[in-house]
Amino acid sequence: MTNLSTNLTLALGVMSTHRLRTVLTILGLTMGVAVLIVVITLILGANTYVADKIANLGTNVFRIGKMPFTSTNRDEFRRATRHPDIGVKDVEGLRNGCPLCVNVGATSSSTVTVRYKNQELTDISLRGQTANMVDIGNLVVERGRFFTRAEDHHGAGVCVIGDELSESLFPGIDPIGKTLRIDQSSLLIIGSFEHIGSILGQNQDSFVVVPLNTFIGLRGSRFSLKIEVKTKEGEGIFEQTLNQAWGAMRTQRGLSGKDEDNFYLGTATAYMNLWEQISASFFFVFISVSSIAAIVGGIVIMNIMLVSVTERTKEVGLRRACGATRSDIVQQFLTESVAQAVLGGFLGVSIGILAAFLVTRYSNFPASVEWWVAVLGVGVASVIGIFFGLYPAIKAADLDPVEALRSE
Repeated sequence: MTNLSTNLTLALGVMSTHRLRTVLTILGLTMGVAVLIVVITLILGANTYVADKIANLGTNVFRIGKMPFTSTNRDEFRRATRHPDIGVKDVEGLRNGCPLCVNVGATSSSTVTVRYKNQELTDISLRGQTANMVDIGNLVVERGRFFTRAEDHHGAGVCVIGDELSESLFPGIDPIGKTLRIDQSSLLIIGSFEHIGSILGQNQDSFVVVPLNTFIGLRGSRFSLKIEVKTKEGEGIFEQTLNQAWGAMRTQRGLSGKDEDNFYLGTATAYMNLWEQISASFFFVFISVSSIAAIVGGIVIMNIMLVSVTERTKEVGLRRACGATRSDIVQQFLTESVAQAVLGGFLGVSIGILAAFLVTRYSNFPASVEWWVAVLGVGVASVIGIFFGLYPAIKAADLDPVEALRSE
């Protein structure tokens, strides 16, 4: 009985002799595995990224807004546009009607052009916030300070800027104490936030935060607010607070028992659930595409192996005449098939990981390389090699030794 090392030596010898054939044989499988690795690596990275960046409200923070936070239903969005805006009265009503709500803040946003001396930045996000949003939100003031309740109450002309504005308008200098122009108003910079970075390629540092009443003075009160609520810590407290806030909002908005909600609640869990649904759809589509490529690669391996069996008929007859069993022949050709598949798998894993890193580097899309992904890629290739190599191996073993020796 021929051992594995002998079969492997024979397989490598054949692959070395027919280099071009070997390359063409494993090409389809390599591409299929590469696509599989790229998809899994990017989706794993995106899942981690979303958990850290997008859905990082925290386990004890939720949002209330006019429009749905986690729905992809167009009809629902269309109906939501007819809902009354969420205003300051709703914020006050929630504060009074929800004792479990530790902190109730509000925010609104618009897009503006920001000027400093002869410099101008367009498409900058202007965010109006209550003073307590510094305790509720996830932004961290790196230099200076956040505005106070008194400054918010009086609509003071102060602002805190994102890192992109600091770098673009004030390179190498401290922005604190400088004055920005928005529309016809001047805003004193009292602080700047630490760098956030990009989320799925979108810069998150191009913004200015002003007191909510200052925002209303600049842009008017036609913008619906988003309410952010921080709850107490403790098991079950979050759900209780969520229910209490829901009831307080319905009471504030005069909704009876039969009326549908005209507001929406958003939690970190809901965001993650939505993302998992979206990523699962992408995963299914791309895995299907990569599977087709891998199967095509397996079919190519099978066809080439069948050609190889025909070309090596005399070799098979000679081995059988020297005492090799059917099992030995099956193992020889199966080893050759698996060796090509594993080689394609390793190349596919390497190309896939490299491609994922290149995508991350040049598009800021996250990637996460896990050891089991590489093992999965090689494992899939091995299974394909066994499955599609089995038929040619059996056909070789079924050759009649006498007829095989007579062949030219």
